[in-house]
Amino acid sequence: MNPLVIENVVKQYGDKTAVNGIGLEVAEGEIYGLLGANGAGKTTTMRMVLGLIAPDEGSIRYFGKPYSQEQLSMLGYLPEERGMYPKIRVSDQIIYLAQLRGMARKDADDNLKKWLKRFDIPEYYNKKVEELSKGNQQKIQFIAAIIHRPKILILDEAFSGLDPVNVELLKSTVKELRDEGASILFSTHRMEHVEELCRNITIMHRSNPVLQGSIKSIKSKFPLERVVLAADKSIEGLASIPGVTEVQRHEHEGYELKVQSPDVAQRVLSHALSQGTIRKFELMEPTLNEIFIRTVGERHE
Repeated sequence: MNPLVIENVVKQYGDKTAVNGIGLEVAEGEIYGLLGANGAGKTTTMRMVLGLIAPDEGSIRYFGKPYSQEQLSMLGYLPEERGMYPKIRVSDQIIYLAQLRGMARKDADDNLKKWLKRFDIPEYYNKKVEELSKGNQQKIQFIAAIIHRPKILILDEAFSGLDPVNVELLKSTVKELRDEGASILFSTHRMEHVEELCRNITIMHRSNPVLQGSIKSIKSKFPLERVVLAADKSIEGLASIPGVTEVQRHEHEGYELKVQSPDVAQRVLSHALSQGTIRKFELMEPTLNEIFIRTVGERHE
């Protein structure tokens, strides 16, 4: 039995359907990607998982049970819109929030100090949130979401506004939580983060789930249409090869080509080899970003 199971959930506001029949399961030790443009229904789905609003149809179960006070201590949430009180000390806020989730004050205090040290900001224990940089406020908000060791964690744009170093720090922490058995529902607009962290995804568009499954199986359904090529010198005549629809020249003598089929890629290779040594040749699978644009874009009116 998976820790989080959403079955055919529908949520309506008057005559507007915010979520229309979504179903997914998040396994223990899994990061599950929930993707979609603004207004697709992601936030409404996450709010229903958190018990903030109730579905009109369908069910959400946590370790086989419906939502109740019992589930409060096992859920953690990092919202896209940050919500820490700016004029209250970090320690007072985090410990209070942890106690609301069922932790003893001493355990919460010990955990907070551990996480502040882990994020290299132990001196912020007694600081007010408004005294922190935006990136460090983000770290504090992240600590607030995980301080009570939740079994089910909802992350909404967890890395937004962070510099690359802190993105890597939080990514490594999310991976550790996964490896320790947490079930994580992860929503972001950064497709490269989804490809790195998630095994399964749901793409939503206008309230509907339009593409679901493992990233590997989803990619296998899309054609291989991109060739990356690098040589020691310029290659002439690539655009004239039958089946090549686009050629882009990159720095350092590299090319990226769009081709109509994998067979065309072989013609590209033969053509390039006839002009000299090839340093790199790869028929690339589509990126998740390309799949997202194609899936959502084809459904725009």
